[in-house]
Amino acid sequence: MRTFPDNSPQSGDGALRSAPPAAPPTPPEASDPAAATAGATADRTAPGRGPRGRLPAALLPWGWAAVLFALYATVAVRRHLLLRTTGYDLGIFEQAVRAYAELRAPVVPLRGEGFNLLGDHFHPLLAALAPFYRLWPSPLCLLVAQSALLAVAVVPLARWAARALGRRPAHAVAVAYGLSWGIASAAAFDFHEVALAVPLLACSLEALAHRRWRAAVAWAAPLLLVKEDLGLTLAAVGGYIALKGGSGARRLGLVTAAAGAVGSFVEIKLLMPAFHPHGGYAHGGNLSEGYGSLLSTLAHAPLDALRPDVKAMTLVLVFAPSALLALRSPLSLIAVPTLAWRMMSDNGFHWGTAFHYSAVLMPVVVAGLIDALTVWRRTGHPLASRHVRASLATVLAVTLVMLPSFPLAQLAQRATWRGTPHVGAARALLARIPDGATVAASNRLVPQLTSRCTVVVFPTFPVEGKLYQYDNKRLPPPTAQWIVHDRRAPEAWPYKTGHWPYPIERQEAELAAAQERHGYRKVAERDGITLLRRG
Repeated sequence: MRTFPDNSPQSGDGALRSAPPAAPPTPPEASDPAAATAGATADRTAPGRGPRGRLPAALLPWGWAAVLFALYATVAVRRHLLLRTTGYDLGIFEQAVRAYAELRAPVVPLRGEGFNLLGDHFHPLLAALAPFYRLWPSPLCLLVAQSALLAVAVVPLARWAARALGRRPAHAVAVAYGLSWGIASAAAFDFHEVALAVPLLACSLEALAHRRWRAAVAWAAPLLLVKEDLGLTLAAVGGYIALKGGSGARRLGLVTAAAGAVGSFVEIKLLMPAFHPHGGYAHGGNLSEGYGSLLSTLAHAPLDALRPDVKAMTLVLVFAPSALLALRSPLSLIAVPTLAWRMMSDNGFHWGTAFHYSAVLMPVVVAGLIDALTVWRRTGHPLASRHVRASLATVLAVTLVMLPSFPLAQLAQRATWRGTPHVGAARALLARIPDGATVAASNRLVPQLTSRCTVVVFPTFPVEGKLYQYDNKRLPPPTAQWIVHDRRAPEAWPYKTGHWPYPIERQEAELAAAQERHGYRKVAERDGITLLRRG
């Protein structure tokens, strides 16, 4: 579904008329600096009501949230029904939320025997989804919840844009956020905890724009409970407050910055090792080893952040949804912590545009766009309105050009709306596995079972809870009651299609070994899917 605003000039729309003479400067501590321009951009109607035939202004952001929710939920649910979701990561998060819903610790068999997921990433706020999962115990519950979280983040951004720039610019801002590649990639790839952070950060950014410092901190503080690195984003929010606030706000900003940095340190160094079965930081292997000294490492950091080339391309694409205008706003500095750890990571998955890693950056980029255009609007320049229109037209053009390369384009593909014999075969064989059984399943079959069985990945992964070790010469023998294996490479567009975690030859060798040496017998085989039972 594509909905785009009409940006053609109309004499009756105050948002597009030439800007009036500049209003008197707003005091630094004013609660709403955008109010000086609101009168120039608001429609001349009764409070709370739009012009005849239009959605009331207060409902405009929520209307966009509803449209985006339907868009994200449709692509996410269709992917799951077509067996395109994965055990890594939807299955993992479902096992964690299922444990919370059953009032248990989030022990996740997919990550290893007795593995508490708080030792992998620190995200206790996931427990907030447990009541919903208790009512609807299905992976679709998580996918729909993620769609809602990503969609509702448009509300504070569109509301801010409507007040600062006008109704039509607000529509353009909603499109820029809602169809941005970072949000699309997250909405169409399983479930991830960062979905909880996106609306929190969007609300915090709106509060920062209106100089409501305490509200900004209140919205950003829960980021510490979403993921361990987001304490640094909270610290960036505090740094912004210290930089832009007055003397009274500076102390709040410094305290917030310190709390965010210390919070991330405590989570990484103390809390997560305490939950990890083997101690230590589960993703410590992703950290760059440096150059022998702190000074040398810092000196090389600028080049390391741009090499290989995919890093530089990602840095450009992150700000592309704003036509690079977000770089003119100091709000864009709040994206630095996330960009820094990704670019300095040794894990190549962190460098590109796939998966969920850029979702938390999109509210920052769109907030920077609104802020940059608001500053121009306040100048009172006779060409201010024309500049805003041209900028937003460029933003929409960039959004449309990038759309076919990212997952929301799946909605326009015929294959998305058609089932296949292979999907039917998979569902028929999975239905033969009883509820409560233990199952070792291919990665794409795992989330079809996690709501009713105890599931691990086949062949065994990870080994002894250790990720990224794919070269084990001998894998531990399977112990589950059932094995279900799919030898067909899954449809994974726009991501690389292939078998995971091991090459198909290795997987088939392990399947044969299960029958020859480990006591499994073939129950059924259909369209490349094999179902084995032990004993």
